Amino acid sequence: MTGPGPAWAGAVVLGLDIGGTQIRAAAVAPNGERHGRRAVATPLAVGPEPIYAACAALLEGVMADIRPDVRDRVVAIGISAMGPVDPWRGMVVDPPNVVELHDAPLADELEARLGLPAYLDRDTNVAALAEHWLGAARGCRDFLYVTVSTGLGGAIWRDDHLMLGPDGTAGEVGHVCLMPDDGPRCGCGGLGHLEAISSGSGLATQARDVLAAGRSAFLKARSSAAPITGRDVAEGELAGDAACAEIMERARRAFAIACVGWVNAFNPERIVVGGTVAERQGERWLQPARTEVARTGLRDPARRVRIVPAELGNDVGLVGAWPLAEERHGDPVWRARRAHR
Repeated sequence: MTGPGPAWAGAVVLGLDIGGTQIRAAAVAPNGERHGRRAVATPLAVGPEPIYAACAALLEGVMADIRPDVRDRVVAIGISAMGPVDPWRGMVVDPPNVVELHDAPLADELEARLGLPAYLDRDTNVAALAEHWLGAARGCRDFLYVTVSTGLGGAIWRDDHLMLGPDGTAGEVGHVCLMPDDGPRCGCGGLGHLEAISSGSGLATQARDVLAAGRSAFLKARSSAAPITGRDVAEGELAGDAACAEIMERARRAFAIACVGWVNAFNPERIVVGGTVAERQGERWLQPARTEVARTGLRDPARRVRIVPAELGNDVGLVGAWPLAEERHGDPVWRARRAHR
């Protein structure tokens, strides 16, 4: 890796975080400060052009909003997007919830429109870069980042580097199969995946089945006002609804069992857990995982690992744009868009 050179120390990166409902942008300084924040609803229409245009307009707006001395130091764009992605070619490959970006050359499009080199990776990988730089994984050479939100995904940080795999999809920990015969169906089509059991969308799907079976008065009342969400299930448990409690307990149990497998397989120093579901649950989510790892994990890895909450919240995809661009700027593997095979 050639690296960007010593002048990078003062560089500013335009961060772009593309989600299924919202696109967020900011200029990220070398100390992690965010300037000129902007956000817009993700334009889900026919084809990728509305998303390209929205991203470009958002970044141009950020450039217009920031001070001239900050603007003059902008050197690159760092993009966090839903996976799977091909980070070498800068493409979003086949996101299940945003079909408009199927095989979309997002990095090349934004390079052409903004006149800046652009670097793209999966949102969980960018989050891992951020947490390693300024968050809960500072100083770690080996850790897993896991997000439990609408979906459930992760990233593997191994020997002080992201593990990407030959297709760039390493770290898709949400698609570990825990209930192959009778588990809920995942958005990817598989049965009994961790994402289908423990993510926000998985909780909502299970809740709809409970509702259809007439097993929850709480969910029936909630469904009269709006579609059921994972948050409704968590609040139903707190309200004493037995069906909601069963769903949530299964979700926490599945996550705990998955953590044992990750500890045994990867021997991480830490498992950093983010995402709205895990954040709202707090220790109620994390402590069962710690207990299960201590009880059934391999002795030495189980003693070593710490399971901790992420620290950077909703800004993790923006913060991670800086180390993403810093790591890849000037390296011909990324600039040439060569597939790493």
